[in-house]
Amino acid sequence: MTTIAIINARLLDPGTDYDGPGGLLIQDGRISRVIHGPTPDLAADQIIDADGLCLAPGLIDIRVKTGEPGAEPKETLKSASLAAAAGGVTTIVVQPDTDPAVDDPAMIDFIQRRGAALNLVNVRAAGAATKALDGQRMAEIGLMDEAGALYFTDGDKVIVNSRTLQRVMSYAAAFNALIACRPADPWLTEGAVAASGELATRLGLSGSPAIAERIGLERDLALVEQTGARFLVDQISTEGALDTLARARAKGLEVAVSVSINHLCFNEVDIGDYRTFYLLDPPLRSEADRQALIEAVREGLIDVITSAHAPAPAEDKRRPFAEAAPGAIGLETLLPAALTLHHEDGLDLLDVLRPLTQGPAALLGLDAGVLAEGAPADVILFDAGAPVIIDADALHSKSKNSPFDGRRLQGKLIGTWVGGRKVF
Repeated sequence: MTTIAIINARLLDPGTDYDGPGGLLIQDGRISRVIHGPTPDLAADQIIDADGLCLAPGLIDIRVKTGEPGAEPKETLKSASLAAAAGGVTTIVVQPDTDPAVDDPAMIDFIQRRGAALNLVNVRAAGAATKALDGQRMAEIGLMDEAGALYFTDGDKVIVNSRTLQRVMSYAAAFNALIACRPADPWLTEGAVAASGELATRLGLSGSPAIAERIGLERDLALVEQTGARFLVDQISTEGALDTLARARAKGLEVAVSVSINHLCFNEVDIGDYRTFYLLDPPLRSEADRQALIEAVREGLIDVITSAHAPAPAEDKRRPFAEAAPGAIGLETLLPAALTLHHEDGLDLLDVLRPLTQGPAALLGLDAGVLAEGAPADVILFDAGAPVIIDADALHSKSKNSPFDGRRLQGKLIGTWVGGRKVF
């Protein structure tokens, strides 16, 4: 492989808290030298003058839905990988809610082999916590872990049966596997399509109360305390749940938390007059909740920001609000959307990038997400201030259900390298 030198960059490395001039030398797909400060003349087959652009680790998105296998018209692993490369996402973790579900080691192997054959971005898989995501029978967690599954979840489905979840956690704890669950009380959220409140009432929509998330989280954390499992709170969305999480961490529980970029950028008002591209699960919450989530990112309480990429074709979205499919695509818009936290909310760039790079890498035990000697050369080059207008029709995803369609954001991706290969 060729040797690549990227010089005269603004180096952004959350792993070392470095934000300043620098450069990288890439050899055989890995970072062989990291330079903090003015970059000297480097001997390399290819020299890229960044001219002050931001050079950072590639983003790691741990919550990506595709339609493959079973619903390829929504999204394939190839179209998702193309969208990821165009969005600066160098590693994606595919969710298990396909058809058939990813609930055995053969399915884990299929997804990862298929992703590797595409030769675009790193494609990894999350395994189902229960067989066929039925919430009753524990899946082959141990065998899937050996096959390379990074964590285990039933995705959008809450494991209602506490005994089943207890067994899943106890078994996973024996080999330190990570379990992820959506915090929600299923009885309070059944049939809900919006956040409970004045707006949902006025629109005649069934509402999900904020307390439902806190109740679900209290149960999950009690089981974590009893079993000693490693646990990821999947897509927290309310201020009350953040308070519960803080208390659990104060007790010493090993609990990580993710938030979707949508809940950091939008609130319940954005659903407007039944705009289904803003129909999400969990639903968009109040502005107070959104601000609390942003502050949690600022303070380091949030470990992971995800795109919550959930493709849905037009025929699934152009329906009455309560009948439309929830979810939004987000792989290609994740970087500029996250940079709004810097431009509009004043977060430091490193604090924005940390839960997109180092945070998920550390959680999943990956050697990526940092700019360090010996680390994979999964890096991105971007202009943090350049304006971009999101055009959903021009995005690489097969589905076009982006809530950012038509929005003017800041943050233009210039290049994406995976293992030293330029993929965008």
